[in-house]
Amino acid sequence: MILEMRDICKDYQMGKFSVLHVLKHVDLTVNEGDYIAIMGPSGSGKSTLMNIIGCLDVPTTGIYNLEGNNIGRCSDNKLAEIRNKYIGFVFQSFNLMPRMTALDNVALPLLFAGVRKAERRKRAAEALKIVGLEDRMMHHPDQLSGGQNQRVAIARAIVGKPKLLLADEPTGALDSTSGKQVMELFGQLHDNGSTIIMITHDANIASHAEIVYHIFDGELSGADDPSDSTEETDG
Repeated sequence: MILEMRDICKDYQMGKFSVLHVLKHVDLTVNEGDYIAIMGPSGSGKSTLMNIIGCLDVPTTGIYNLEGNNIGRCSDNKLAEIRNKYIGFVFQSFNLMPRMTALDNVALPLLFAGVRKAERRKRAAEALKIVGLEDRMMHHPDQLSGGQNQRVAIARAIVGKPKLLLADEPTGALDSTSGKQVMELFGQLHDNGSTIIMITHDANIASHAEIVYHIFDGELSGADDPSDSTEETDG
């Protein structure tokens, strides 16, 4: 087991007398090698859930254990350490540094982890080769297509060999052809042993996963067969 959430709630104080209940008693277990999609429309709570899974936020109540760490009890510095060690992030907007080459963008998490420069560049080059961009290592983001930039972002996410890949609408900024290529890449990474959680509003994207959860009004439903999800949800 990589992570377990039990009875997770997330509340936000809205003024003096009002509380917004964004997540309501969420239970989730993720085992090594799982390929999971969490699907829901805009405002369903999926972004808040992603932030908690990714240790970017902590729950109001409930227990979240990630690789033996009780996330709700961790300091900000400890959360940053856990993110760098255990989680690879892939965002819709790529979040690449525009003045850095693809190679340096991919190597960046290793810099924060204290890896020496020569080793950083070696491992970054290996990650770019995995995503099929060995001939674009010295290109900057504005010299690459959207699909190529997302593959750079995926290389950056896997360069530290994290326990979990967490992808937030990974094809949201891409055309259909590039999106298909990115989803094929996620499939290859999963086949090679990666554990993946995708957050999406799109049933077609969710159908690539082996397990699909649905979130609506902050409540997470049980897993189902993605082959049953044929309609796209607005969000």
